[in-house]
Amino acid sequence: MVARVPHLTAKLQGFGTTIFAEMSALALATGSINLGQGFPDYDGPRSVLDAAIEAINTGQNQYPPGPGILPLREAIAEHQLRFYGLTYDPVNEILVTAGATEALAAAILGLCDTGDEVLVLEPTYDSYQACIALAGAVPRFVTLRPPHYDLDLDALRAAITPKTRLLLLNTPHNPTGKVLTREETAAVAALAVEHDLTVVTDEVYEHLIFDGLPHVPLAAFEGMRERTLVISSGGKTFNTTGWKVGWMCGPPELVAAARTAKQFLTYVASGPFQPAMAVGLRLGDDYYAELATDLQAKRDKLLTGLQSAGFEAYNPSGTYFITADIRQVQPDGDGLAFCRSLPEKCGVVAIPNVVFYEHKAEGRHLVRFAFCKRHEVIDEAVTRLKGLS
Repeated sequence: MVARVPHLTAKLQGFGTTIFAEMSALALATGSINLGQGFPDYDGPRSVLDAAIEAINTGQNQYPPGPGILPLREAIAEHQLRFYGLTYDPVNEILVTAGATEALAAAILGLCDTGDEVLVLEPTYDSYQACIALAGAVPRFVTLRPPHYDLDLDALRAAITPKTRLLLLNTPHNPTGKVLTREETAAVAALAVEHDLTVVTDEVYEHLIFDGLPHVPLAAFEGMRERTLVISSGGKTFNTTGWKVGWMCGPPELVAAARTAKQFLTYVASGPFQPAMAVGLRLGDDYYAELATDLQAKRDKLLTGLQSAGFEAYNPSGTYFITADIRQVQPDGDGLAFCRSLPEKCGVVAIPNVVFYEHKAEGRHLVRFAFCKRHEVIDEAVTRLKGLS
């Protein structure tokens, strides 16, 4: 039994320091290669960085408007139309947030009441459960399993109850790298319409997809635009994770509900980075293609390296993470202990997937490695990991 943390509200008991903070601190303390937290070790496009510098130098350093600056909201609308054929009014159907994490928190807090149930795919990004807890809602998990992490539609259907308020759908999926197929997405859409569910989609890895696969947004299916809040951000697409510029798109009533909660979280953020993000969203198709091509090459390099180091590693279709089964390297399959000892053993940091699971046995033996690093860094990490065997 986990000891109760003094003074901490009952809603947040069990939520300690995030595993990302712990492992990144361990990387710094040991001088290890950090393949744990998902941030690139290289900068984004020069034109985007220069736009932020220009915004700072021209005095755009105070509070931006509550919904976000209009030029960014217009650029977001153009992006959704350009890539997915989805039309949104930048005035009342788009809201700029402090990263996708705040957008998710605002959506859940604005849409869920105490006792409402939220369907989530397991493993699940760690902030989801905390936000659901803060809303007083209850998570219901549908587990994705290796090697392919296909969506079990029967399990999803069985998880829907009269208390289901929200479906939270993450594709491309962190940490598994699963990209829902058109057929899977269509089936989810049909269930949402049948049961009159509101849906929040986390699509932050929308441009980090490999092998020629498409990103198929749920909102594009019949009956879904009016019930879906689409969330994304620029951090992953433009290698600017520290800027914390996210957004949501959806029908006015859903955006308004999320905005009511959002205004009491950060209110506004990232003033000079908002015009820069608008520049990024308008980059040509060649940028987006090169982004995916570069990451696919890094995926292939790390995947091959992990397999040669003795891991059973699963090939992701998107994101910049690879999940590996450690049991061939550490027979007891204790992923948390493995990750905590790995920096001292070989100077590499990874994330134990068990923290992403409610059903701990499902993820105990799985570990996540990030490949959004320079090629030479991946090469060195693989060399060190091979020294384990």
